[in-house]
Amino acid sequence: MSVSRRHFLKYCAGSATVLGLEFSNLGTLEKVLAAAKRPRLPSYPISDVIYTTLDRTVVPQVPNAPYPPPYPSPEFVMPGQLARYAPNGYGVWTQLEDSGINYKVPELAAEVSFADEGTNPSLAAMLVTFFTLSDPHVADKESPTRVNFFGCYYPEIPGGNAAAYSGVILYTPQVLDAAIQTINALHKVTPFDCGIALGDACDNTQYNELRWYLDVIDGKMIYPSSGAHKGTRDIDYQKPFQAAGLDKSIPWYQAVGNHDQFWMGGALVDNYIRKTLVGHHVLNIGLSSDFATILNTRGFYMGVVDGSKPYGDIIYAGPEHSFNPPPKIAPDPQRRSLSLNAWMKEFRNTTSQPVGHGFTPEMIKEGFACYHFYPRADVPIKVIVLDDTDKSGLACSCGALDEERFQWLQNELQEGQNADELMIICSHVPVNPYATQSAPEPYTTLWSDYSPISLSTLFETLFNYSNLVLWIAGHQHRNTITPQANPYYPGLGRGFWEVETPSLRDYPQQFRRFQIGRNTNNDLSIFVIDVDTAAPLEGGASPSLTSRSYAIGAMEIFPPVDSGGPVMDVQQGPGMDPDTGIYNAELIIRLSQLTSGLQTKILNITPVISYFKISTTSALAKSHTVILNNTVGGSTPVEYMASESSSFSGAVWQPYSQAPSFTLSPSPTGSTTVYFKVKDGSGTQSAVASELLRGYGTL
Repeated sequence: MSVSRRHFLKYCAGSATVLGLEFSNLGTLEKVLAAAKRPRLPSYPISDVIYTTLDRTVVPQVPNAPYPPPYPSPEFVMPGQLARYAPNGYGVWTQLEDSGINYKVPELAAEVSFADEGTNPSLAAMLVTFFTLSDPHVADKESPTRVNFFGCYYPEIPGGNAAAYSGVILYTPQVLDAAIQTINALHKVTPFDCGIALGDACDNTQYNELRWYLDVIDGKMIYPSSGAHKGTRDIDYQKPFQAAGLDKSIPWYQAVGNHDQFWMGGALVDNYIRKTLVGHHVLNIGLSSDFATILNTRGFYMGVVDGSKPYGDIIYAGPEHSFNPPPKIAPDPQRRSLSLNAWMKEFRNTTSQPVGHGFTPEMIKEGFACYHFYPRADVPIKVIVLDDTDKSGLACSCGALDEERFQWLQNELQEGQNADELMIICSHVPVNPYATQSAPEPYTTLWSDYSPISLSTLFETLFNYSNLVLWIAGHQHRNTITPQANPYYPGLGRGFWEVETPSLRDYPQQFRRFQIGRNTNNDLSIFVIDVDTAAPLEGGASPSLTSRSYAIGAMEIFPPVDSGGPVMDVQQGPGMDPDTGIYNAELIIRLSQLTSGLQTKILNITPVISYFKISTTSALAKSHTVILNNTVGGSTPVEYMASESSSFSGAVWQPYSQAPSFTLSPSPTGSTTVYFKVKDGSGTQSAVASELLRGYGTL
């Protein structure tokens, strides 16, 4: 009897179930699957049709009346009661097609006005395309050091929030996998030059959380459970799954966030946390909102997820006196907390590119997580990745810079300015962004009072560099775009744009696509688009969509912020769509703001054919059809033309492809020359490339 690889793998998994094999720390079943050369297809494939939020938009629906229900009442649903979400209308959404949510085109000035400019603007010359994703918060939901008690019983326990507990913690690796597949699909249509992850890869500094994050991006088999590994055979969020992995042609880079370094993102990891992480006790702390002192008191167990239950029920949560003896769980050494050095070092243990994802051995040794890179060698754009997280332990969730990082930043900016480079800063914490629309002040304070470098000193420095056009950050789990106008040039539209990338953890669970190019006015246009993770293949399982319903439900249950929308709790500043949290934009940078050398470089960027090679296959050879393999640098091509005539007589422009097919004309000599050229969105043509093809009549 012959057995296919697919059936063999199914047999292995089924046998493991029959034999009662659990997914232990030694990876028993992982070794079985590895020996069978694990399946390459993802466990949760997405739809072949990909939409951005310009085409299709997720709109949360108001829960069943009354909303919000009074507390206490039979209608009130607590955050941890996931089974009651759908029956009471929580976490329900619709998708609107052609929603009319257009690009916003704001002016870079102290007071910003917004104007709709249609949904499909075009660039004259594309310079770079990249994605940013932020705050996936890949979580070990069964970790004994989470603070579930603060959130899952709100409002019985006052002061709770979705950061303490949300049903989304059950599916964080699967949501990341869906996002990666969506990025791959977009890449096939419009290639990304690179990707940038903006921090909070982990939720709680743990080794296993970081490995899940990296292994999802690498496309490995994921075992998303820990401790006793309950429910790995029949609970969807616990089952092992094959991640798709990021397209290997896309280099990606990493910034560090506060959750990557600190306990639950808010306090230094002390000996009690380190011991509890890998032990069999459940976190026991006091009821306080002060993360700097909360670990010094006891009295309440924070609870853990029961992985054997479909809704991940929280167990072992409540007052200390309610448990006798104290609750215990299965320990797991994979939960150990990582220092910043160890966290950075793991990024050199991946199969995706580039090696280290920005972190060098020297940086890892020093614990210095700042660097720069160039998305394209042929375009003068410099990306400065800045670690702006607090290191004092007094305000770990806030932004901060010490003298060393501030001096490094100044040097990077000055070098970029001197070299006439367009500069982008990427960090985890945003600087002085818009507050929510209901806030009394227009801007929100995220900068630590303990930072050696004040926010005012930082801004005074930033405004010295006219080639700085973007600051991209995460941290706040929202889509805000804030103009940072240069006060020394009032009303002239000078300064930089600050763009926040939302979280994959909380609604709206999106990432962003950026495209920067020269527009028809010879200014710079920065197109910023929100992208939802794609829907599953028809009839397929979709943990990511389950997570979306929990994310929307948590947003609806916790106190909403009044901004004109019915249920939103992720409100942004001006320009946001209040019902969806979406903010798509075309951001303008006047060319006159930039140094004269950079202006010249941008105006002179044209498409350049760096590689041209003709090939064929046996199937195509019979019809004398060949493949015109090509690589184009400089501005992005939109059309190509090919001909056997140097004058391109009779040839027409066609949509650009890196490997278009071309049918040769009959030739008495069996030899011919094929000529090839491209043009960008401004109509600028490349120089002509050509290759002499001999003996093609016998191909």
